[in-house]
Amino acid sequence: MIRSVLVANRGEIARRVFRTCRELGISTVAVHSDADAGAPHVREADVAVRLPGDAPADTYLRADLIIRAALAAGADAVHPGYGFLSENPGFAAAVADAGLTWIGPPPAAIEAMASKTRAKELMAAAGVPLLAPVDPATATEADLPLLVKAASGGGGRGMRVVTELDRLTDELKAAEAEAAAAFGDGEVFVEPYVVGGRHVEVQILADAHGTVHTLGTRDCSLQRRHQKVIEEAPAPGLPDALRDTLHEAAAQAARAIDYRGAGTVEFLVSDGRAYFLEMNTRLQVEHPVTEEIYRLDLVALQLRVAEGRALEAEAPACSGHAVEARLYAEDPAADWRPQTGTLHHLAVPDGVRLDSGVTDGDTIGVHYDPMLAKVIAWAPTRDEAVRKLAGALERTRIHGPLTNRDLLVRSLRHPEFADATGLDTGFYDRHLAALTTAEAAGTEVFALAAALADAAGRSRFGGFRNVPSGPQTKTYRCAETEYRIRYRLARDGLLAEDLPGVRLAGLAADAVVLEVDGLRRRFTVSRYGEQVHVDSAAGARTLTALPRFPDPAARTEPGSLLAPMPGTVVRIAAGLAEGDRVEAGQTLLWLEAMKMEHTITAPAAGTLTSLPARTGQQVEVGALLAVVAD
Repeated sequence: MIRSVLVANRGEIARRVFRTCRELGISTVAVHSDADAGAPHVREADVAVRLPGDAPADTYLRADLIIRAALAAGADAVHPGYGFLSENPGFAAAVADAGLTWIGPPPAAIEAMASKTRAKELMAAAGVPLLAPVDPATATEADLPLLVKAASGGGGRGMRVVTELDRLTDELKAAEAEAAAAFGDGEVFVEPYVVGGRHVEVQILADAHGTVHTLGTRDCSLQRRHQKVIEEAPAPGLPDALRDTLHEAAAQAARAIDYRGAGTVEFLVSDGRAYFLEMNTRLQVEHPVTEEIYRLDLVALQLRVAEGRALEAEAPACSGHAVEARLYAEDPAADWRPQTGTLHHLAVPDGVRLDSGVTDGDTIGVHYDPMLAKVIAWAPTRDEAVRKLAGALERTRIHGPLTNRDLLVRSLRHPEFADATGLDTGFYDRHLAALTTAEAAGTEVFALAAALADAAGRSRFGGFRNVPSGPQTKTYRCAETEYRIRYRLARDGLLAEDLPGVRLAGLAADAVVLEVDGLRRRFTVSRYGEQVHVDSAAGARTLTALPRFPDPAARTEPGSLLAPMPGTVVRIAAGLAEGDRVEAGQTLLWLEAMKMEHTITAPAAGTLTSLPARTGQQVEVGALLAVVAD
């Protein structure tokens, strides 16, 4: 029997494993980098062990330090979570060699699936359908579009879609460089890129006694940068015959490598056919949707298998539908740019499941993935589950960095998603611009609520005056648009100069009740320095209070390209030098932050007059990278 588990991970997945361990009476051990010293998973563990440093390469990717921590803390088992070392066969073998129980598949099974090229060879031999690889040396226009993929790793790193043949060589080099930096292995391969395909996966669970369960399907087609955003189970709209094919192929894959524990077999579904993509030899981020429809605990079952116990002879029956949305600190409208800063407040309504790695007051830094939480809704039908999740996200209060919350709500309510007719990996290619258009309508009312609450907070009389006066003026910025609010509070009520149909019905420093065209709405107002968050049942707005007299010293030179986030300059365009002529949209350099590469491009055609950035340089947000003079 396992008595103490060290989770070789951080954030949400570490907290998730700890939760099950506590329910089973198993003690817990956390490891943490210096950046994570105050993180929730550290606070919640029975014992925590420091891994000196901040970068993953110095901490969560150091197998020797993690095993040493497990032994020092008296753990007798190691759970890898997902990411980091979770699919590293050498780590799994080292855990076993240290006399610890590995909560995962045998090292040989991990090794078999570690390289996507080797995995495809094994699956072909096992009769699992797959896409044939393409030799880049002999590729022709007829083979387009193509997908370049890293042989090791995942999460969208080292992947490039090629639509022009003359771009193939450059994209191969870029993918190789990114894969080598991310996974320590620069091997890539090329296969056909299926436009309009669906990403469907099968959850498997196997024990050491020959039992293999296939626990339904999940659709994970809504992706950004080849990373999943919204997942659901079961995958909607699949014919029974195709669903049976997926289950059978997943079971074949598991038996072919003598798999044990929880794993996922991923497929591309197109034109009624399924093609093997890869096998993830670990727990998936999206595992909660399977847990919800099967009413089981996959982590508890992982522990059961690791202890050598048998699974039930038959897999349980599923019921209902579950949908999961990943809440990220990012700006979808700005090429999915990660956001950093303090998460002041995160509150999700009751009735949905929240799996999160952060709590109020935590700092969203640059070292790790910017996912804040997963929000999961279950209901008897898909329509009900989608409606429930969209409503919960809309009412979620998020105070801090910009997030993708509004994008998630609009995605769930988009007709193509709602009726399951547009579930494919090109969803955001088609609809991102429309889904990220700032919702300006009604923002003036939110800004008025912020201004009134501010007035109430500064006056014990709630901002009312006994004598006539000129209007109060307050200016806010929301989504790059400025809103100048002019109002007066007198004995006969509110006089909003630009909003004549608005009446004040209640006022406090943190809440305002306004009647707009006969409809009464309550707005809660929270302030964090210049940032003001206004929440209501009709949505939310994040406003920035602007000073009455801007500081002229805050201006920057026209054409200055500033670092949008802290990160590392990983590459500068080949041959680029000061004095060069550049074109609008031309990529000048690449900045790596929060597990992603971000391009810095010329805002307009002009001359590169300054290039202070250097490869390998660590930069803070706002650092000058380059200047392009028009």
